[in-house]
Amino acid sequence: MSESVWERDLLIPERNKLEETLKTDVCIIGAGLAGILTGYMLWEAGLDTVILEADRIGSGQTRGTTAKITSQHGLIYSKLLKNFGKAGVWQYADANEAAINAYEKIIQKEHIHCDFLRCASYLYTTKSPEILEAEAKAARLGGISAELTQNTELPMDIEAALKFPNQAMFHPLKFLKALSEPLRIYENSKVLKVTGQKVETETGRVWAKHIVFACHFPFINVPGCYFMKMYQERSYVLAVQNATIFKNYYYGIDDDGLSFRSDGKNLLIGGGNHRTGAKPVDSRYKLHREILERFWPDCSIAACWSAQDCMTPDGIPYIGRFSKKTPNWYVATGFGKWGMTNSMVSSKIITDMILGQAEIQKDVFYPRREVCLSAIGGYVKNSFHLLTDFSKYILPHNNKTCPHMGCPLTWNPEEGTYECPCHGSRFDSEGRLLAGPAQKDLSVK
Repeated sequence: MSESVWERDLLIPERNKLEETLKTDVCIIGAGLAGILTGYMLWEAGLDTVILEADRIGSGQTRGTTAKITSQHGLIYSKLLKNFGKAGVWQYADANEAAINAYEKIIQKEHIHCDFLRCASYLYTTKSPEILEAEAKAARLGGISAELTQNTELPMDIEAALKFPNQAMFHPLKFLKALSEPLRIYENSKVLKVTGQKVETETGRVWAKHIVFACHFPFINVPGCYFMKMYQERSYVLAVQNATIFKNYYYGIDDDGLSFRSDGKNLLIGGGNHRTGAKPVDSRYKLHREILERFWPDCSIAACWSAQDCMTPDGIPYIGRFSKKTPNWYVATGFGKWGMTNSMVSSKIITDMILGQAEIQKDVFYPRREVCLSAIGGYVKNSFHLLTDFSKYILPHNNKTCPHMGCPLTWNPEEGTYECPCHGSRFDSEGRLLAGPAQKDLSVK
């Protein structure tokens, strides 16, 4: 991933590597937004907490986000209504709306200067408006003031847009830097093994009453079996100057739809989504460049980068106890493209569970929730991909294989990376690990 606009003018001070044995109340694996927020809430509650990060604070998916703090997660509420009924719609909407307000409260309380700004969020389509009409009805069941409109800042003609008022945006690394300052964090401390209450790195270990997996994609396969319940998807962002600066942000629901939000002098354009490891046909920035040539031919590209998201077949995160066999382990994963609010939602749920203030069972975020009929297609599609890619491992091939579970890797020429189509692990051209769930570098000899 190239450098994002968030990284360019910000330096988070380095932390020490774990080189000792510690005992603590809670050990959190991962110092991205979900891990830091959970650590902050537990620290506020008076619990001794240690956070272990394989690389640097915010060096994973947090630095690649477009940083929209919103409860508008694509067409999520129509799906929730089919799969979980009105109660599921209400719980999801209430949790994510509360997350937006929670950011504002923390920012005000801690006096964090992170360019936090209230705005509206829009879904838009250049095709039939019927799907947005259905989404609006479902969102209103969750208490959201969803409004259909054709009045937007977009330069192209649209059929309809769905507006959610009073959403927000911010600078994620400025927020993360300030929030992480009082927390006990060890960087360059990759977790290699977790058993019971023991967390082991190459040079140290932590004994903890509670262990939180906030590491994007859980690297432990059994128990939990998250490798069977998720895949990863890449998307691409261009930051351009001398283009329209929007006051609000937009997300296209069509197959060729793009997202737009502004940051200072930059317009951020996101899109080109594909399953990690899928062989490219065209440039991943093709749609971005087409829209630039059409509406802003005199703009200049300030930055480009990519991001990777964990996708669940039903579009809902897994938040709660890791598995039945590990009552002191917790997981926060599968945020899709909506990691800002879902990080806040997961930190609140997991903190309440550790403090004994809530026992999340079969709710909408429950990691072992039942497969709903209308979500079966997503599970079948993911299983088909897994079987297809695993079969390549059994058959004769010349591909390099992922050290996670042996899937043959594909080469992404645009980014110069080896990628796993099964679970999304990524490696640079020299074989160095860029993203898990793999834990080891790749041999490229």
